[in-house]
Amino acid sequence: MEVLSNLGLGFETALTLGNLLYCLIGVFVGTAVGVLPGLGPTATIAMLLPVTFGLPPVSSLIMLSGIYYGAQYGGSTTAILVNLPGEASSVVTALDGYKMARNGQAGRALATAAIASFFAGTVSTFLLAWFAPPLAELALRFGPAEYFSLMTLGLVASIVLAHGSLVKAIGMVVVGLILGLVGTDVNSGTPRYTFDLPPLADGINFVIVAMGMFGLGEIVRNLEHEATRTMTIKKIEGLFPTREDLRRMVAPILRGTGLGAVLGILPGGGAMLSSFAAYSIEKKVSPNKAQFGHGAIEGVAAPEAANNAGAQTSFIPMLTLGIPSNPVMALMIGAMIIQGIQPGPAVMTEQPALFWGIIASMWIGNFFLIVLNLPMIGLWVRMIMVPYHFLYPAILLFCTIGVLSLNNSDFDIHLMALFGLFGYICAKLECEPAPLMLGFIIGPMMEEYLRRALLLSRSDPIVFFERPISATMLAMALTALVAVMLPALRKKREEAFVE
Repeated sequence: MEVLSNLGLGFETALTLGNLLYCLIGVFVGTAVGVLPGLGPTATIAMLLPVTFGLPPVSSLIMLSGIYYGAQYGGSTTAILVNLPGEASSVVTALDGYKMARNGQAGRALATAAIASFFAGTVSTFLLAWFAPPLAELALRFGPAEYFSLMTLGLVASIVLAHGSLVKAIGMVVVGLILGLVGTDVNSGTPRYTFDLPPLADGINFVIVAMGMFGLGEIVRNLEHEATRTMTIKKIEGLFPTREDLRRMVAPILRGTGLGAVLGILPGGGAMLSSFAAYSIEKKVSPNKAQFGHGAIEGVAAPEAANNAGAQTSFIPMLTLGIPSNPVMALMIGAMIIQGIQPGPAVMTEQPALFWGIIASMWIGNFFLIVLNLPMIGLWVRMIMVPYHFLYPAILLFCTIGVLSLNNSDFDIHLMALFGLFGYICAKLECEPAPLMLGFIIGPMMEEYLRRALLLSRSDPIVFFERPISATMLAMALTALVAVMLPALRKKREEAFVE
């Protein structure tokens, strides 16, 4: 009953005219960036962070949340129609979705993706509402040692689940931690890593890093390899699936939702891992496995349900523990800090309207998405055809204006350009930027909790191993790191990501 009363407070907050408008804007923009390959929710949220400065905290977070899960919807449109996934999590959808479109079943494929996404988003939001309070209540019992160990476990998990070389992932986390230390030490007042540059005395604003790494870096890389978007589907009809289609998609949607809800909590991109895992499982258990790769409706339903469930449940560690499970959640934590909100379990008790308003807005946003995606398919099709080299100058201008609005400083623009160059180099070297961003956001918090723990224990590091929860999480982190470095497991990890 307590959950129902809390959800009542959430809907009371989310159903105000202003919040409904920002929810609609968020899911519309999210769908649009999902449709446009190469942009994505991370770069978009990074660019829109300065816009949120003047918004109420609830409205800004509702809008940014809508952009994230809305992009999961939009990514399937290009995957199905032009075999070009707008989002990484929609790569698997293209395998069978595009084949269905080529076979004259584009409408059925789009409807399947929309239904699977809506169901998974609705169910996973219920799970978020159900499991978040007990998890937050448990986290309130955490001390500085437990928080430090939890953040260590989160960083190790992001390394283990990152694509490519483990050494590169570890290196990116370390770089992120170092960047997070730039600025004046709060306790001693000593400048650190500032190179005697006064603008760095207050540290590096995470908006600058995000816009550079995910905005400019990714945009330049996509501009270098601009894909050809050729529309071979001239007419889309039959948007309503048949009774046989509905029968075939029920089980894959249920399995994909369950799998995505679990994997979405994991650091390192649960939505993408969920879609790949759901497709692999479905390919093995489906009675129509021979059709996979040739237009199986199960191959669209399962990954679309999984990636949307994963996107929704990735909010659980962010809202309850203040720990980001992916770069978008790191940006969401940054947005909370900008609004003067300290991320963590206290958010639910100190600002219940914010906490439950975000959760309630997800149900509203999922309803908006089902309305936006199918009736407005003509608009999304036309957006696909916009050449990327026309979008690039507009995005660059938007990033520059956004960074300039932070402190009205030319130095910030130069710093963003530097991080854009660094992001481009990282992409060329196959170094994933996500671990760096997680390290950058978590680094200062880890340092603070480390200091508090050592202060309370009179500089005795044994405190991290004397407390059972802290010791357990450190043991899990060490086990995961050692296990993934074993030759056999490392080989299987590499094979899994290649597949």
